[in-house]
Amino acid sequence: MSTNNIEEIASYIVSEGKGILAADESNPTCGKRFDSIGVESTENNRRDYREMLFRASGMKDNIGGVILFDETIRQNAKDGTSLLDLINSQGALPGIKVDKGLQSIGESDESLTVGLDGLDERLKEYESMGAKFTKWRAVIKIGDGMPTDECIDLNMKALADYAKLVQDNGMVPIVEPEVLMDGSHSIDDCYAATERSLQSLFNHLNKNNVNIKATLLKPNMVLSGSAAASQAGVEEVAQKTLDCLKANVPDDLAGITFLSGGQSDIDATAHLDAMNKIGGFSWKLSFSYGRALQAPALKAWGGKPENVFISQDALSHRAEMNKLAALGKWDNGMEED
Repeated sequence: MSTNNIEEIASYIVSEGKGILAADESNPTCGKRFDSIGVESTENNRRDYREMLFRASGMKDNIGGVILFDETIRQNAKDGTSLLDLINSQGALPGIKVDKGLQSIGESDESLTVGLDGLDERLKEYESMGAKFTKWRAVIKIGDGMPTDECIDLNMKALADYAKLVQDNGMVPIVEPEVLMDGSHSIDDCYAATERSLQSLFNHLNKNNVNIKATLLKPNMVLSGSAAASQAGVEEVAQKTLDCLKANVPDDLAGITFLSGGQSDIDATAHLDAMNKIGGFSWKLSFSYGRALQAPALKAWGGKPENVFISQDALSHRAEMNKLAALGKWDNGMEED
């Protein structure tokens, strides 16, 4: 793989339909996932689960990058191989989540993602360990009077400050301005909040002289709120998402890797495929899915060693389906019953 500079790294991650496996769940979040299958969230169980995912045959050719949590980037597989080496051997690049979570903005229901303090030192360590890219997530809520300009601008400035530090340390930043789908808002409300967030984000990135060609955007899709009475269909979601991106994202961005954000695994694939079938854009349009890639594998595994191969097949299938969607070549008939 040609990854001699950060522009090449960014391009490689989304080349030929490849996308990102998001395996950066914090320990509490991983605990909730494990609770759903009756598995205790110990360090070894988390390691075994992620090692199982990283060894799946479908990683190769379908996954260009894997986002890790701090615990995972330091772990070795059962045979002593570092998980970083395991990921590299599959033709994927290791990345790392570097934000420190959410902090309330005053007394409001809105939040600011924190973690800039000490970030430069942490980035230097991660780069020396072999990380090639990083991720920082901002959270934007839609609701009564939300999102406010203050919330959007504080979060997008933090994303831009983070991105500049990452590039200065020789890695690719993934900037993730997630407009949550929680709520009863309409798809048009989501469009408006997403547009405001993207406009602010790229304004701040430009002010910081961030190299857009070496940056990946991880946005939400433009969706109806999860509790909305009227739910937009696949074609409307695809068209409105593309309209919003085309109006607000520079053409020279390296790639767009959507978050799944609570969508079902099939919906996340169908929406991505529909956008790529519509076309008319210059960037690579791919995926950076966590639950939408992992859910079938987690369910199949159930914490039982005898289920490892079944679980790996489930992950491999979803990875292949999403690669096809990133190429605009998926259809629902390819899915298993």
